[in-house]
Amino acid sequence: MDSFKYIRFFNELDNDDVPIVGGKNASLGEMYRTLSDQGVTVPNGFATTAEAYRYMLDEAGAWEKLHEALDDLDPTNMGDLAKRGKQAREIVYGAGLPQDFADEILAAYRILQEQYGEDLSLAVRSSATAEDLPTASFAGQQDTYLNIKGEESLLDACRRDFASLFTDRAIHYRLDQGFDHFKVSLSIGVMKMVRSDLSSAGVMFTLDTESGFRDVVFITAAYGLGENIVQGAVEPDEFYVHKPTFRKGHRTVLRRRLGEKALKMVYLEGETRHTTRNIPTPKAERERYCLDDADVMTLTDYALSIEQHYKRPMDIEWAKDGLDGRLYIVQARPETVTSQRKVNLLETDFLDGTGEIIVTGHAVGERIASGRTRVITSAAHLGDFIPGEVLVADNTTPDWEPVMKTAAAIITNRGGRTCHAAIIARELGIPAVVGTGNATTAIPDGETVTVSCAEGDNGHIYRGQVPFHREHTEIGDIPRPKTEIMINLGNPELAFKTSFLPSDGVGLARMEFIINEYIKVHPMALLHPDKVTDARTRETIQQLTLGAPDGETFFVQRLAEGIGTIAAAFWPRPVVVRLSDFKSNEYASLLGGAAFEPQEANPMIGFRGASRYAHPAYEEGFRLECRAMKRVREEMGLTNVILMLPFVRRVAEADRVLAKMAEFGLRRGENGLQIYAMCEIPNNVILIDQFARRFDGFSIGSNDLTQLTLGVDRDSDIVAFDYDERDDGVKEMIRLAVEGCRRNGIHSGLCGQAPSDYPEMAEYLVELGINSMSLNPDAILNTTRHVLDVEARLNASGE
Repeated sequence: MDSFKYIRFFNELDNDDVPIVGGKNASLGEMYRTLSDQGVTVPNGFATTAEAYRYMLDEAGAWEKLHEALDDLDPTNMGDLAKRGKQAREIVYGAGLPQDFADEILAAYRILQEQYGEDLSLAVRSSATAEDLPTASFAGQQDTYLNIKGEESLLDACRRDFASLFTDRAIHYRLDQGFDHFKVSLSIGVMKMVRSDLSSAGVMFTLDTESGFRDVVFITAAYGLGENIVQGAVEPDEFYVHKPTFRKGHRTVLRRRLGEKALKMVYLEGETRHTTRNIPTPKAERERYCLDDADVMTLTDYALSIEQHYKRPMDIEWAKDGLDGRLYIVQARPETVTSQRKVNLLETDFLDGTGEIIVTGHAVGERIASGRTRVITSAAHLGDFIPGEVLVADNTTPDWEPVMKTAAAIITNRGGRTCHAAIIARELGIPAVVGTGNATTAIPDGETVTVSCAEGDNGHIYRGQVPFHREHTEIGDIPRPKTEIMINLGNPELAFKTSFLPSDGVGLARMEFIINEYIKVHPMALLHPDKVTDARTRETIQQLTLGAPDGETFFVQRLAEGIGTIAAAFWPRPVVVRLSDFKSNEYASLLGGAAFEPQEANPMIGFRGASRYAHPAYEEGFRLECRAMKRVREEMGLTNVILMLPFVRRVAEADRVLAKMAEFGLRRGENGLQIYAMCEIPNNVILIDQFARRFDGFSIGSNDLTQLTLGVDRDSDIVAFDYDERDDGVKEMIRLAVEGCRRNGIHSGLCGQAPSDYPEMAEYLVELGINSMSLNPDAILNTTRHVLDVEARLNASGE
C-alpha cells in the first residue's frame, strides 16, 4: 500500500485527513481504523486523494474550459445553471483518468478482492473537500454509484463521480455558501458494497431528532437500499433504545413504530449506468418489522461506540448485508441541527383554534405555520413556487433545496422522519408533515392551510388559517423548591420534549391515554376475540395487531413501550404510573369493549379503578397491565416507575388487589417496587392509618375527592357551580390526608387541577408541608416560582 501515490486505504486515514479525502472518507477511515476492534463493522475500502483530482484535470488541460463554463454563471437563472452544469460535467468526464492513476485504482481493487472474494461488488461514493475549509460539509451534493463490478465499470464510475462535482445542485450549493468552485476538490471512496438490497438499511441518530433528547438512539429501517429512506420514498420502521438502561445491560427496544415500507430499492443486475430500481415490497414483508430486536441492539452498540469516539451526537447510515447477514456502518457524521438547540430556551407553538383536518402524517419539528399551498408534481414546475407558500409534493430531493428554503412549511406524500424533506425542514426551523400518503391529491392547490406539528407525533393539515401563537420560555437556572414539583403526563409523544422542563419527575402518568390512542382495543377482546361478534370490529382488531403473534403480546408491548417512553424521558427521576381508571362506559367505547362491559346508570362511582382488578370480569385484563409494568421495570430496567392504584374504596379491596399484583409478578418491595394509592375517596382519609400500612405513598386526586366530599357529579353541567376544590371541607380532607401520611412516614402528593388553576391552593399545600404536587406542563414554571416565594416567606417567618 505504501507504493500508492493517489490512493489511501481506510486503515491509513483518520479525521485529520479531511483536506485530503473529504469528510465522508476521512470518517470511514477513522471508524475502520479505530472502532473495528470494538466490534463496529465498517466495510473496507480506499479513497482517491484531492491531489489525484487536480492531477487528472491538470493532465487533461481542463481548467481553462471549466472557467469558461462557470465564471460568469448567473445562479438565479435555472436554465443557465442547467446548461453550464452539463458543460462542466462533460469536461470533467471527458478528461479521462491518467494511466498511472487508473492503474492504482485497479491495483487497490484487486487488494479488496483478496479480502472479500473475486465476486466483490463495490460502492463508489463521492467526498468533496475544500482544502482551505476542511470543516465544510458538502453532503448529498454529488453522486453515488452502487453494485459496481469489473475493472471497466469501476473506472467509468470513478469518471462519472468526478463529473458529479458539477451537478446542478452542487454548483448552486457552492454559490449559495460562497465557495470557489476551483478550490473544491473531490475524493472518491471505493468500498465493499453491502448487499442491503437483499436485506435492509437505514439511518440512526444518537438523539431524538424532534426534541433533541439525548438519552436515546433513534433507528429507522426499510427493506432494500438505504437511499429510499434518505430520499423520503418510503415510510420506514422506527425504533428507540434508551441509552442509560442499555448500558446497564437491559437490551430492550424502548418504543417502535411499524412503517409501511411500500417500496424497496434493489439492483438491476447487468446494467452499467442505471444500477437500481424500486419494486413493490411484498405484503407479508410490509406487515412485519424489517429488523429483529437483536439487530436493533447491535446497531445501538455501534451507535454508542461511535458517539463515544466522536464525543458528540451523531447521524449514522447503516446497512445489513443479505449475503453474510452482518450489519455494517457505511457513513457517520456529526448531527448539526437538533443538538445545537439551546436547552434553556423553550419555544412552544400553540393552536388557538381548530378546523377541518385535510390530511395527517408524521410531524417534523414542533412548529405551526399557515400559508397558501403550491402543489409541485415535478421538478420542472419548481419555478412556479412563490416564497412563503406551503410546498406540497410527493417527495423532495437535494435539487429542490433552493425552493424549500423559501417555503413556510413542507408536506409530502412519502417519507419518514429521517427523509430529505424532514432533514431540510429541521435545518430551516419550519414545520413539515411527511408520509401523508395523499397530500398532492387531497390538498387543493392555492388554498390556505395551517400546518401543525405541535400536537405530538402526528402532524395535521387544517383547512384555512387556524390562529396560533408562540411562547418563549426562559428556563434558566430556577432553584428547586423543597416541595417537589412534578408533571402530569399521559402522551408518550410529548415525553422527551416535556422532560426539559424543570421538574422532579412525573407525579401522574395516565395509562388511559396509551390504551385509547395506541392500543384502541379492549384488553378482554384481545384475549377473547371469539366473543367479539361484529365482523367489522374483528377485522379492525386484526389490522391493528399486525406484526404481533397474538393479542396479549400486542397489548403488553404497546402499553410497556408507551409507559417506558415516559419513564425513560424522565430517568432517573420517579414516574408514578396510575393503573387503568376507565369507567365502564369508557371501556365499552374501546374496540370490542361492548361485549365485556356492564351498562351502568352512574359509571363515575361504578365499576372503575381497583374494584375491577381482582374481579372475575376484568382480572385477565389486569394481568396484562401487570405484565406490561413488569416488563417496563425488569426487562427495560426502568425501575424509576412507581405504580399507583386508583379508586381504592376499602382496605379489604386494597389487600385483594395487592395480592393479585404479587401473583402477577409485582410484589411491593421486590426490586425496589413502590406502590402508591390515590387518595380520592373520603374513606381513604378516614382510614388513612390502615391504608398507610399497605402503601408507600398517597397521591391526593383533588378532582374525585372534591366530587365525593361535596356530593357533586363533576360530569354534570347542572350542578357544576357547586364543584370547587377550594371549599373548606375539601381543604380539610386534604389536610387530614397530608398529616396522616406524615404521621405514618409515607409520601404525600397531590395530582389535580387545583394548584394549577388556583395559586392560593398551591400556597395552602406548601403550608401543609405536602411532599409533592403534580401539575400540567403549562403550569410548571409559574407554580414553581410561586412555591419558591411561599417557602421563602415561611422560612423567613420561622413557620
